[in-house]
Amino acid sequence: MFGNIIEVMRHRLTLRLLGIIVSLAIAVVAFLALSKALKGVDLDKVLAAMRMVEPMAVALSLGLVAISYGSLTLYDWLALKMIGRDDLPYRVAALANFTSYPIAHGTGAVLLVSSAVRYRIYAPHGIGPGGVARICFLTGLTFWLGNLTALGLSTLYAPDAISQIDQLAPEINRALAIAILVGIVGYVFWTWNGTRTLGGGKWSVPVPSGRNVFLQIGIGLIDLGAAALSMYVLIPETMNVGVAQVVVVFIAATLLGFASHAPAGIGVFDATILIGLGGAHTEELLAVLLLFRLFYHLIPFVLSLALFGGVEAYRNLVKQKRLEA
Repeated sequence: MFGNIIEVMRHRLTLRLLGIIVSLAIAVVAFLALSKALKGVDLDKVLAAMRMVEPMAVALSLGLVAISYGSLTLYDWLALKMIGRDDLPYRVAALANFTSYPIAHGTGAVLLVSSAVRYRIYAPHGIGPGGVARICFLTGLTFWLGNLTALGLSTLYAPDAISQIDQLAPEINRALAIAILVGIVGYVFWTWNGTRTLGGGKWSVPVPSGRNVFLQIGIGLIDLGAAALSMYVLIPETMNVGVAQVVVVFIAATLLGFASHAPAGIGVFDATILIGLGGAHTEELLAVLLLFRLFYHLIPFVLSLALFGGVEAYRNLVKQKRLEA
């Protein structure tokens, strides 16, 4: 028995070390590529490019960011339904998601921070650590299903765009896109009857049925599509960049950023965008990146911190008044 426990722990440690090595490798390569892309950049031109962005483009970008974060709240809403807690109102799911995602992504410790923040929000409603673990798993599954589907479809349509990043021939990238989509279709068939589970005991997680998988993919596509478009509308027409190219590069940058575990994918996300969409317009694209970082990462991060802090302060105040009564 103890031999089996030790073997399981050794296996988990090996996987964790392998994940750390992969993350570090991605980060090192990305930062080397970023330093090369930024070589000779004129900061004055970057600031001038930021000032030239039309106010309408800024407003549209902010609106798309709001749509993206709005669809993100549906991740928790759907997860609650899947674990049988559809009695909780949408506002609780929205609060848990909006306070957990920006903070967790902004710090880089996605699983640890998102689990801790969600637990603080859901615990008063009777959801313990096991329930929070299921929610985190299901929201992560929704994220990856949406991202991989979007990556497969966009790469299938514009394989040349991803070739700028992975340096593979467009034909190979198209074949990889088909493989991703075939894998997703296979997953839908595997889960169609709704009897699949992962884990065991109180930590078991029912895998969503095929019908709910379509809903997961749809929510993920809306989230990712709105986020990618919020960057696209900031890109000046003089760069002559198509929306399909932006979408496929944005998805690749997002996934690599998550894989690196860098806070908000910093360095990795930016290097991927500059490599995939740059060229002769580095200053203009860097201006777009800075604005996008402000709209999509910094502002939501500050708002979520303030909201989470306000909730905690209110709960402590209520608790103190009850003790004094």
